[in-house]
Amino acid sequence: MTTQSEKNRLATRRLGRTGPAVTSPGLGCMGLSGSYGPVDEREGVRVVHAYLDAGGTLLDTGDFYGSGHNELLIRRALEERDRDDVVLSVKFGALAGPDGVMTGFDGRPAAVGNFLAYTLRRLGTEYVDVYRPARLDPSVPIEETVGAIAEWVEKGYVRHIGLSEVGAETIRRAAAVAPICDVQIEYSLFSRGVEDEILPVCRELGIGVTAYGVLSRGLIGGRGGVAGFRALSPRFQGENLVHNTALAGRVKELAEARGVSAAQLAIAWVGAQGDDIVPVVGSRTLEQVGTMIDAAGITLTAEELAEIEAAVPRDAAKGDRYPAHLMASLDSERR
Repeated sequence: MTTQSEKNRLATRRLGRTGPAVTSPGLGCMGLSGSYGPVDEREGVRVVHAYLDAGGTLLDTGDFYGSGHNELLIRRALEERDRDDVVLSVKFGALAGPDGVMTGFDGRPAAVGNFLAYTLRRLGTEYVDVYRPARLDPSVPIEETVGAIAEWVEKGYVRHIGLSEVGAETIRRAAAVAPICDVQIEYSLFSRGVEDEILPVCRELGIGVTAYGVLSRGLIGGRGGVAGFRALSPRFQGENLVHNTALAGRVKELAEARGVSAAQLAIAWVGAQGDDIVPVVGSRTLEQVGTMIDAAGITLTAEELAEIEAAVPRDAAKGDRYPAHLMASLDSERR
């Protein structure tokens, strides 16, 4: 393993054959709007600025993160920045009540334009770089949802079309309608189901992967605590948590032997799975941004990758990555 000792430079990767060039890792912004506990808004702006100042370009958000709060925070962070220097990736379609409880997804063509209009206003921008349905709406054919986004691409309000948490068949159907630049899906040492069908299909079709959850929501390299979403996650409950914490300890041991943090090793592992994969890391503090940036300077050898695989075999983690009712909504998990 080598590390970049001078100024760390984020790698540049393209989102598929048709998508934009972005820096890797990208910054996942969901945690800046309370998903894992409260974050001071000024600190959230500083986090975004720190990533951009390090040369980062990819900001990933969703219109439902904090019921619009996340987009407004990003707008504030970008007020004195050059819009063309940033790639904004936005998920839409998730429905929630004022209590924050998710109630479903809306992928109807008429809803696509409505969601987009509010996103553009909240972000204070004239276009979104990558626009994607957060989940598959089971009542709406993916062809209709993607076709609607394609119409907004033609009108200049969207630059590229992405997908999120969909299976191989859905990816094929969507790609037959319009160019798809990437599929956003969970991928980490603890979550590797994407390797079976989804990743091969993406590579066949020239579609990139933006991998979220690379730290398994803080199981790897985290400081403990079961707040926000973690309180609902099976991986953070009972015996599962005990087992998974021990598993994360193996990652920490390997990392310490190499002079890096467990989080950095986990980020580097995901990035090493292919140049078509861009890890998206949720950072909530300036320290975490620094950790993410430094991870970009780590290159793992074949021997080190094999050692990591031996220490953390596939399917070693216990517990589903989402609660049962949310797992049922994932097209990517259907077999």
